[in-house]
Amino acid sequence: MTVFPDLALQPEVPELLSLDGGGLRLLPLVCRGPSNEEAARRLRASSAGGLFPGAVSPQGAMAGLWLYFSCFEECHGVAQELATQEGSYWHAILHRQEPDDWNAGYWFRRAGRHPVFVPLAEEAARLAAARPEADAPPGGEWDPEAFVRYCAGARGRPGSATETLAREIQSAEWRLLFSWCARVRG
Repeated sequence: MTVFPDLALQPEVPELLSLDGGGLRLLPLVCRGPSNEEAARRLRASSAGGLFPGAVSPQGAMAGLWLYFSCFEECHGVAQELATQEGSYWHAILHRQEPDDWNAGYWFRRAGRHPVFVPLAEEAARLAAARPEADAPPGGEWDPEAFVRYCAGARGRPGSATETLAREIQSAEWRLLFSWCARVRG
C-alpha cells in the first residue's frame, strides 16, 4: 500500500519512503540532517531517471525525496540545478526549513503560482479545522510567503498545536508537490 495510489511509482520509491513514515512523516520546520541514514545511502546510489522514468519532473521528484529525508545539501544541489517552477518551489521549501525565511520568500516568488496551490489551500483549511487549538494559518488562496511567516512563528513554539499544524500543512504540501513531479507524462 502506498500513500500515492494514483502514481505509477517504481517499487524502489515506496520502499524508500517506508524507511521513514511511508510518505506521511511530518516534515520538520528546521532541517537538522538525514532522518534516515539508510534512505540517504540508497538515494545516493539512485538516479532520478531510474526512480522516476517518464515522470513530468524526475529531478523535481528526486529533490522531493531528498527533502523528505531531510538531506539538505543533496536537495539543495538538485533544486539549485533544476531551472523550472518545481525546482524553485523545492528550493523555497528547503530554505524555509533551513530556516532562511528571506531566501525562502525569494524562491517562492521565482516559483510563482503553482497548480498545487488550490488543493493545498483546501487541505490547509481542512487540517486547521481539525486542530482548532492551533493558531489559524493564513486562509483563502494559498500564499506561500504568508506560510513562511506562519512556520517562523510556529518554530518559536516547539511542541505546540501550532507547530504540529504547520508541520501537517508542510507535509501535505510535500505530498502534493511530490505527486505533481512524479506523475507520468500523459
